[in-house]
Amino acid sequence: MLQLVSGTCVIFNPVACGERARGRLRRLRELASGAVFLPTTEAGHATELAEQAARDGYGTVVAAGGDGTINEVVNGLMRVPADARPRLGVAPMGTANVYARALGMPLSMGAAWRVIAAGRERLVDAGVMRAADGARRYFAAVAGAGFDAMAIAALDMRLKKRINWLSYVISGFRTVARGLPRLTVTADGRHCEGCFVFIGNGRCYGGSYRMFPEARLDDGMLEVCVFEGGRVLDVLRYLPWVLTASHPKLADVHYFSARQVRVESPQPAPTELDGEFWKDCPVDFSIEPGALRVLGP
Repeated sequence: MLQLVSGTCVIFNPVACGERARGRLRRLRELASGAVFLPTTEAGHATELAEQAARDGYGTVVAAGGDGTINEVVNGLMRVPADARPRLGVAPMGTANVYARALGMPLSMGAAWRVIAAGRERLVDAGVMRAADGARRYFAAVAGAGFDAMAIAALDMRLKKRINWLSYVISGFRTVARGLPRLTVTADGRHCEGCFVFIGNGRCYGGSYRMFPEARLDDGMLEVCVFEGGRVLDVLRYLPWVLTASHPKLADVHYFSARQVRVESPQPAPTELDGEFWKDCPVDFSIEPGALRVLGP
């Protein structure tokens, strides 16, 4: 048995869908028998639990779940001053596990816990989104405006339980077929327009797809990817390029790094953070360098 990282709590969603997730949670309880397990009871609860864990003096807070759980935990940790902020551990139990992949975490629970218990930490950046009403929310790996937020909002959760990640693909094509808002992006003096806007802190999107091939979690920059086309035929044309991480070569794809990004639209256009639906445009994105101490390989 590996030695447990001192003062560790595990925040998890007890009603995570799927037997696979429940099995991984049982395995985690065996591995982390000395940790305090804190179940969430509703949306947003993981944020409160993470903030309270930090104020209670826990040295390590483990987010056990998918990217939505990690997003809530990160937002809770960012509510406390940096010098009181615990280390973040990631126990991947989600569908896509985008942040875990960006960190290079193994996806098997046994191997992931060995990394957490080893206690090797690194400083990584946290992305920030600010809405027009002044609300602010952090994101760990990826954010988006327009298309992907609309697809997430339209996701059939019953279908997700049956076919997992394919449900996102189906929802995405349905969203495109209904029509997309036009988005304007202004970033560090650059200006462009498109129908798909993705903002990355890490390299991955939707799992292991390298939407942001140049991204690094600790470079103090955001990666921006804007696709001009918004029709079903455009999506079909983009797909093979995205699958091979060669889409930045396309003439109607804008790919660049920036510290400040503003996204606007003359039509209603929602946003998402780490796969969680949020507010409508206009929104501003920025980065907080070295904001998180994360346990990783």
